[in-house]
Amino acid sequence: MLKVTSSAFDNNAEMPKQYGCAGASQSPPLAIAGVPASAKSLALIVTDPDAPRGTFTHWVVWNIPPSTTSIAAGQEPAGSQGKNDFGANGYGAPCPPSGSHRYVFHVSAVDTMLNVPAGASRADVEKAMKGHVVAEGELVGKYRK
Repeated sequence: MLKVTSSAFDNNAEMPKQYGCAGASQSPPLAIAGVPASAKSLALIVTDPDAPRGTFTHWVVWNIPPSTTSIAAGQEPAGSQGKNDFGANGYGAPCPPSGSHRYVFHVSAVDTMLNVPAGASRADVEKAMKGHVVAEGELVGKYRK
């Protein structure tokens, strides 16, 4: 199992305002540990399962080098960026319409490089990963405006 952590917040804790739309809208710092030797790439998918119309995608990145152990705040990791549900490539900051929502930072270790074009959707990346995930882990942050 991968261990995904952040120096900015604990698992299932409130994310600081700067990582959402009420602040700087920058991605939080992430650390990744426990990547198996069989991994050829990593994929990062950030979703809001509490969105009113179903799970909302905030960030999709794949073909991240498996040697990646950290992603600095506000930085995009090396790899291919996909389209979030805001309609843009890259990180889309949390901005729940009301109350507190959970934001799931899910990292998958994959035994291949994914043959998916830049700008692809979360569904395309998840389909390409099917049968190739060798480990996964997640960090959940909560955010309210």
